[in-house]
Amino acid sequence: MRRTPFELAAVATAAVPGLTPMAAASAPDDAADFDSALLLDSEGKRWRVRSPRHPEASARLETEFMILRAFAPAIRAELPFLMPTVAGTVRQGALSTFVYAHLAGATRSIEELSTCSDALAKEIGAALAAVHDLPQSLVNNADLPSYTANEFRQRKLNELDQAATTGKIPSSLLRRWEHALEDVALWRFNPCVVHGDLHEDNLLVDGDSVTAVTGWTDLRIGDPADDFAWLVASNEQKFVESVLRHYTEARRDTPDSHLLRRSALLAEFALAQYLVKALAAGHSEMTAEAEAMLKSLADDIEEQNALAAEEAEAAAAERAAADGLAAPAVVIGSEAKAPAGGPAKPTVSITAIPEPAHDDVPEVRPETAAATPSVTVEPLEAAASDEAAAEPAGESANGTASTTETASESDDTSTTALQVVEPAPLQDAKDR
Repeated sequence: MRRTPFELAAVATAAVPGLTPMAAASAPDDAADFDSALLLDSEGKRWRVRSPRHPEASARLETEFMILRAFAPAIRAELPFLMPTVAGTVRQGALSTFVYAHLAGATRSIEELSTCSDALAKEIGAALAAVHDLPQSLVNNADLPSYTANEFRQRKLNELDQAATTGKIPSSLLRRWEHALEDVALWRFNPCVVHGDLHEDNLLVDGDSVTAVTGWTDLRIGDPADDFAWLVASNEQKFVESVLRHYTEARRDTPDSHLLRRSALLAEFALAQYLVKALAAGHSEMTAEAEAMLKSLADDIEEQNALAAEEAEAAAAERAAADGLAAPAVVIGSEAKAPAGGPAKPTVSITAIPEPAHDDVPEVRPETAAATPSVTVEPLEAAASDEAAAEPAGESANGTASTTETASESDDTSTTALQVVEPAPLQDAKDR
């Protein structure tokens, strides 16, 4: 049963001796897990109360309490934002309620943040970078979860299998997520400290400044893309790119190139996790909401794929039309070299083998056109300056004088993959 702000105010007086609430109001939070309220006491001070709705949520608050104590004053002083401070706690049965000192600033919706100034985008990027650059010993010493890149990917595969067993995930989404998780290259990243539950409700803003970051219940070592998923879900590309740019500038470690792709996948997959959570809690309203969001996502992706296919077909048609006007790659007959600045030379040029002048000494006559063709491969990179150059006349292997142009040794290395087999009667006329 949900607790009202006034009920939470009464609980807070037991957690913080001497606290006399004068006003109370609801505070944004994870509605499925916590009841929250903001209090104003008789001295004008403000407080925040978080009361868990089930034992798992209570365990998360107790974990956060341990995490906050691990942040020594020296570490907090290095952060560009404030962190919560626990003023008191009270246990009621299996659940523990926590009261926190007030932090300046207010939450903003994702729509408001996505249209914010570049100055605020810089603050968000710097806050993310500061979290990800925290020493990993902070997590390890607190005995918090730590995952390698492969372990993190395997956990997501396991969660995907669990979501598939519900029978409520559109098959197109299951295939999409499975293919992404099987792409090993996508999951090569350097694990770092991540907040793990970052979203707009855990970000306090005042003007163009990020004043505080809250909700430290899921701190761990893992994929930095976890903390970008909520940004990508905003579908405001300009906002996301601005935050990412400032984040990259502020980080000590260079972010991997697949960060946003994994963030997009994690943002989509969060809907499946929401469905699993709703089913486990037996919450029919949440389940219906999750199913509706998953169907909407599947429809949007199908529409985007159809549009992308149309654009690809149009681009292919344009390329085909352009290729139809291009110079042929194979030219039949004796071909003079292109003048400087003219069209590029074809990859393969077919010229005629000259007829022999007599039986003993075949003379090369380039003008002969009725001979059986052979293949001469010329590299595309030949410089224009070589166009007028010709090999000095010399003797071939069978003593025949050759006046045809011969490729250089460096050119020969580019044609070794192509072998030409000539008819037997022409072997004596071979000049290469």
